[in-house]
Amino acid sequence: MTLVARVDAVLRARRLGPGPLLVAVSGGADSMALLDLLQRAPSLAECSLIVAHVDHGIHPASAEVAGQVRLAAHAAHLPFLSTALRLGPDASETAARRARLGWLRAAAAEAGARWIVLAHHADDQHETTLMRFLRGSGPAGLSGMRTQEGMLLRPLLGISRSTLRRYATSRGLAWWDDPANTDPRHLRSWLRQVALPVLRDRLPDLPARLEQGRRQAAGDRRAWNAALRSWPGLALRDPQDFSVDWSVLREMPSPLALALVQALARSAGGPAGPVRIRRALQSLSSAQSGASADLGQGWRAELSFGRFTIMPPPRLAPPVLPSPGGAETAIHAGVGQTRWGGWRVRWTTEPAPLVQPRDGHTAWFITAALSLRAWRPGDRLAPLGGRGQRLAVRCFQEAKVPRSFRLAWPMIEGEGTLAWIPGVCRSDRLVPRAGEVALRIDVDPPV
Repeated sequence: MTLVARVDAVLRARRLGPGPLLVAVSGGADSMALLDLLQRAPSLAECSLIVAHVDHGIHPASAEVAGQVRLAAHAAHLPFLSTALRLGPDASETAARRARLGWLRAAAAEAGARWIVLAHHADDQHETTLMRFLRGSGPAGLSGMRTQEGMLLRPLLGISRSTLRRYATSRGLAWWDDPANTDPRHLRSWLRQVALPVLRDRLPDLPARLEQGRRQAAGDRRAWNAALRSWPGLALRDPQDFSVDWSVLREMPSPLALALVQALARSAGGPAGPVRIRRALQSLSSAQSGASADLGQGWRAELSFGRFTIMPPPRLAPPVLPSPGGAETAIHAGVGQTRWGGWRVRWTTEPAPLVQPRDGHTAWFITAALSLRAWRPGDRLAPLGGRGQRLAVRCFQEAKVPRSFRLAWPMIEGEGTLAWIPGVCRSDRLVPRAGEVALRIDVDPPV
């Protein structure tokens, strides 16, 4: 089987569907090979590729490398996105990785891409497994990287570095060798250049042994994920809110509760360190609803409405955003969109339906001046189909929206009154007649 066929089989199994894919291209041999392989993959015929490059600003030649990647993208007639982070020569691997992934996710959201394709390969996987072991990771960490992890795709994980280099050479691809990859100051580079060659001399089958251990750890991780979803009474609700029934969880033996909460935190994309999770469970064991505990990196565990919920770092929205319907010309232009923290807000004009849902994520309004703003204490609205006015906080409570989410929730105001809490409650104000040309607003929650 050719290398193109191997990569295409991985992609085909994911059933990506049509649409844009953001391809992270560093300029090294691995990512340049990835870009070439994706262009030749038959399963991506209905997909459009977008080349994304992050100039970390660590090496003096980084701007030149960015230019080379730009030229490669233009030669392939592909869109090119880039950023310059200016991290400086002393930036750590961890800082660079977090900054890089943060920008790639933001760029994907802006471009409407559902997937970010990365060039991690089999050697990266073995290095990652060994690094995590040396840092004291448990089975979940030792399971290594996954081919699909949220919106991240790694179609090269079963392919070695040497195979990718041979492919890049055979295709006449140009690439840049980052000196940091051979700098022993970095743990990964030291393992690659010093430790692994010595270990392979003593254990020629070392890659197979590392892969065997990684597969066992991955099986353990899958087992706990399955237990989280099937344990009687836990009633996992993901992907809506990553929460479980607190009354069931707190009656479990401590080691079992710890393992299940670690699986819950991993599912939410948060940190799953056993020390912080154990402390969180202990501190919340006799706490009241609304209490929370720190899990690190801005993540928290919160008790809310009888549920134990993993809460991501708050996405604080700016106090005021431009009004989607503030100018009549903008409304009649037909289409517009903006971001509110992790939310996406889109609007267009179309005839209003006969009936509007009160708790949906889509609403229609007469073409008045509308604005997007944050929740304010004391906010009230008159619920559609109801009587009188109700406090917005009461609406949040009835919809079981945890307290930590409310400050970052988008609110739609029109003519000086609260008109809509998306996904929670639509008011009876500014409602158009059925068939009347109206402003339709769609508010998509964070993924």
